[in-house]
Amino acid sequence: MTVVLDAAGIERTLRRLASEIVEGCSEDGVDRFALIGIRRGGVPLAERLADLIEGSEGQRPETGALDITLYRDDLYTGLESPTFGATELPVNLNGVGIVLVDDVLFTGRTIRAALGVVHDYGRPPWIKLAVLVDRGHRELPIQADYTGGVVPTNQGDRIEVRAGAVPADDDAVVLHGGAA
Repeated sequence: MTVVLDAAGIERTLRRLASEIVEGCSEDGVDRFALIGIRRGGVPLAERLADLIEGSEGQRPETGALDITLYRDDLYTGLESPTFGATELPVNLNGVGIVLVDDVLFTGRTIRAALGVVHDYGRPPWIKLAVLVDRGHRELPIQADYTGGVVPTNQGDRIEVRAGAVPADDDAVVLHGGAA
């Protein structure tokens, strides 16, 4: 087990990501994009990013949550007992850009599923992706627009992100395995 980011590192990384998101979406303004977290790990990160953007810009982007369970390509083959969460979208997706937020980018299959959900709810003018950790090993041609950090991993390793909607002293990104 290796701690890749401690609580202070996560907070620094999220501050940088928030700044990059504002910079990358500045032509539209904070009120013209929403941060949509992918359940589970992306939802609290989207909330924290929205808080940081509000602190720097004086305006908080809308936030929401996507449940991709029914869109997974391994729903009936890889999950022992799938759990479902609500998809909560605060805005009409036809009029605002979307920044999808997730904790770890791995094969790209989660993001592919999230894109399916988004397009079932509307057609935003653009979709970007922000992730806390990119661990490589992509199976699909999907890349993040905003990446907190790249963590080299082996295929069988696991990245655990402990980060809630509110910063906490025990927040951490932990690599279980041994590639780092």
